Amino acid sequence: MKEFFNDMLSTIIFVALYMAIGDIYLATGTAIAFGICQIAYFKLRGRTVDAMQWMSLGLVIVFGSATLYFHDPRFIMVKPSIIHFAIAFVMLRKGWIGRYLPSIATANLTQRMIDGWGYAWAALMVALGVTNIVVALLCSPVIWGYFIAFGTMSAKIVMFAVQYWVFRSTVRRRLATAGENGVIPATVR
Repeated sequence: MKEFFNDMLSTIIFVALYMAIGDIYLATGTAIAFGICQIAYFKLRGRTVDAMQWMSLGLVIVFGSATLYFHDPRFIMVKPSIIHFAIAFVMLRKGWIGRYLPSIATANLTQRMIDGWGYAWAALMVALGVTNIVVALLCSPVIWGYFIAFGTMSAKIVMFAVQYWVFRSTVRRRLATAGENGVIPATVR
């Protein structure tokens, strides 16, 4: 979530500033400036700038500039959809979620289950991207701001909570079954 937060930080600043002052153009200009400063900060600190962060900066500059030039906030409002679609594409890679799991989970969950949840995350990202486009095109910037600030984050938190519960229940059940059969689980040996 930390990396996703970094990728979305300029959008979050845009939403917060727009909701606070109501000026779409000042919020857009600030988001562009912040995106540039964020990358500069990472470079000065010697931190590797991830491809997703470069893409996010490019999108905020392109869509933010279009917003300013055409005086139409929908350009910047569509930007999170492109990021969600890009993340979904990465999440279609088999086994991506495994590197985020503790060893007890990877030792006690089937690869099919792990991959299935990875694909479920990709589907969520696509659904959020499509929903964002609909909200951006049909609703006011204020409603869109609430959707981005609360709707998308809530959906990800709920998804994480459900996944955590399913994984935890499955691991506990497997460990209990192994203990009843007198087998010492691989993670305990």
